[in-house]
Amino acid sequence: MTRTPKWLRVFLPAVLIIAWFAAAGVGGPYFGKVSEVSSNDQTTFLPESADATQVQKLLGEFTDSDAIPAIAVVVGDHKLTAAQVEQISDAVADLTSLPGVSDEVSPALPSEDGMAIQAFVPIQSDAELSDTVAAASTELQANVPDGTSVYITGPAGLSADLSSAFAGIDGLLLGVALGAVLIILILVYRSFLLPIAVLSTSLFALCAALLTVWWLAKWEILMLSGQTQGILFILVIGAATDYSLLLVARYREELRVNEDKWTATLKAVKGSVEPIVASGGTVIAGLLTLLLSDLKSNSGLGPVAAIGIVFAMLSALTLLPALLFSFGRAVFWPRRPHFEPEVVAAENGMPTRSVWTKVARFVQKRPRTIWIATTVVLLIGCLGITQLKADGVPASDLVIGTSEARDGQVALGKHFPGGSGSPVQVLTDESELDTVADVLLSNNGIAGVSVTSADSPTGSAPITTDGITAYGPPGTPAPAPTVVDGQVLVQGTLNAAADSDEAADTVRELRAEFADAAPGTLVGGVTATAIDTNDASIHDRTLIIPIILVVILLILMLLLRSILAPVLLVITTVISFGTAMGVSALVFNGVFDFPGADPAVPLFGFVFLVALGIDYNIFLMTRVREESIKHGTREGVLRGLTITGGVITSAGIVLAATFAALAVLPILFLLQLAFIVAFGVLLDTFVVRTLLVPALTYDIGQKVWWPSKLGSGSERPRGVEVEAPAPVAR
Repeated sequence: MTRTPKWLRVFLPAVLIIAWFAAAGVGGPYFGKVSEVSSNDQTTFLPESADATQVQKLLGEFTDSDAIPAIAVVVGDHKLTAAQVEQISDAVADLTSLPGVSDEVSPALPSEDGMAIQAFVPIQSDAELSDTVAAASTELQANVPDGTSVYITGPAGLSADLSSAFAGIDGLLLGVALGAVLIILILVYRSFLLPIAVLSTSLFALCAALLTVWWLAKWEILMLSGQTQGILFILVIGAATDYSLLLVARYREELRVNEDKWTATLKAVKGSVEPIVASGGTVIAGLLTLLLSDLKSNSGLGPVAAIGIVFAMLSALTLLPALLFSFGRAVFWPRRPHFEPEVVAAENGMPTRSVWTKVARFVQKRPRTIWIATTVVLLIGCLGITQLKADGVPASDLVIGTSEARDGQVALGKHFPGGSGSPVQVLTDESELDTVADVLLSNNGIAGVSVTSADSPTGSAPITTDGITAYGPPGTPAPAPTVVDGQVLVQGTLNAAADSDEAADTVRELRAEFADAAPGTLVGGVTATAIDTNDASIHDRTLIIPIILVVILLILMLLLRSILAPVLLVITTVISFGTAMGVSALVFNGVFDFPGADPAVPLFGFVFLVALGIDYNIFLMTRVREESIKHGTREGVLRGLTITGGVITSAGIVLAATFAALAVLPILFLLQLAFIVAFGVLLDTFVVRTLLVPALTYDIGQKVWWPSKLGSGSERPRGVEVEAPAPVAR
């Protein structure tokens, strides 16, 4: 082999390290700027064809304001006196002096029971929502009478809660994830310098990925949300660390048989590039199937996460080798690997003191009993999936913990129509106004009906069975409805809270009635947006999951040059996913008492568990196939399990820990996803990849490679000299 010039050995690693440091230096500051290009508005995630999307687009043409409505609710311990009502009214009116609050604050409206007052407080769309809502709440609390409670709720209040919950992404989430990985790496390597090198690889990959994603979102090529941002952080850290673990294990092995660290580095990269690229490619392929989703929050996650995986692979295959070469054996201090080719040859790739050797012997003794028993246990766990409630949750339950907006919704429902401030928005032809009004008025779920009118001082005019009426003394002329391109906008105040099941049922009933009575009428608003979002998410889940399975199956067939082995691997992965979802459903319902789950939770759980879980099967089975060519399938299974056991287990623990870090954010969706993926990865690491797959493969024998030549036995080794495979890093 041609000897590499000494100057190149110095120049190439230096260039790689400087390039990655530059990328991290440029990308690092963007952690605090993600909010500039991200959005958590559900209407922006809906497909263009959704009714709620079409109504939302035209709302601005009927009103001069694009402000986000907040509802201020003040509740007394007893019936409010006239003096208290006046004081509250003055306090509400003074809110217009706050930065970010529109001048169009409505007059205070007392409840029929006299114990509460509500007012509509529009928040300017360009204001910092969380800060403005908090300021309005503080201002009211300081100026209302003693013995009253203040709540800011409605769309602005709920959105402010969500924004505050996502505020911990840049600091808390990242810190917890990196801290957890650092602790695990120190325990795995019992070293100080090596964990820093691996963690730097992950962090620099994240900086480069974030820089790329930020600008693509800025140019409106990609859509970014707080949810997508959190998943990107965790995915890049977990994947980059996993790939690094594989490379470090190869590097340690090569240092034991190669005295020259440059040669050891090159061989480590050469031995790692195929499984890392195959693994990353499989994850990317699975993620990109999300582009077929109708819901933009789903389709947007695909390319964003795929970009993250690309940089995770690049950093593990370029930056980490450069760092390892620069430090040499010192990176493992105080447990440096020695140059000991004779010891490696004597081990013959099967460390006798390894726990994985004992596991392999256990599998060898009772393969059929093991795979049947583990399959039965996993299938029993799958039964819990029937208890999974993944048909959507109220917007007020998206944030975990205390919530002024959620408490305000409860107070609002006790003293006013629950849907106050979040009406049903009905867009219809001017000629259908009377018909639409009659349908709304006759529905038991609607408390009141109005039509947008520029002639009315409040911007809308009430509609009764007698038609449009006016605010003012008897005889006041009825205002004319605002007409835009022959259409009018009618609002229906819901009796139930806008995010409740009762409100959703009402909107579905209205859509069905309008389809017959006033074809072409569109129903939008907060409730309709939630319905359309859930429907699109369920559609995506039904479409994407089978496609992911087909894509991964084809990739495995190409990689393993077999049909039967990939089919078995996919089946075991699906069973593992079913068990993870079944156990999660029981925990969500019985332990945490969650109100349900978003329809996207099973989809995202499937994408990450199957795409990432299959990685470990790829690591295992590619090595099993390599060993099978030399030693036969059954011996290859045992050797592959022994050799890869330590690395894959460490990788699984790291990935589970990073996804578990999502639970630090008080977002129901992310907490559920964190539990599902973390539990599923551990299940796959310690049960499926350790027992089920090796036992099943061992029991079937060489036929598992059907229809390749290896499956027919034509590649049985005869007098082949066995090279010492990579020992487990100890």
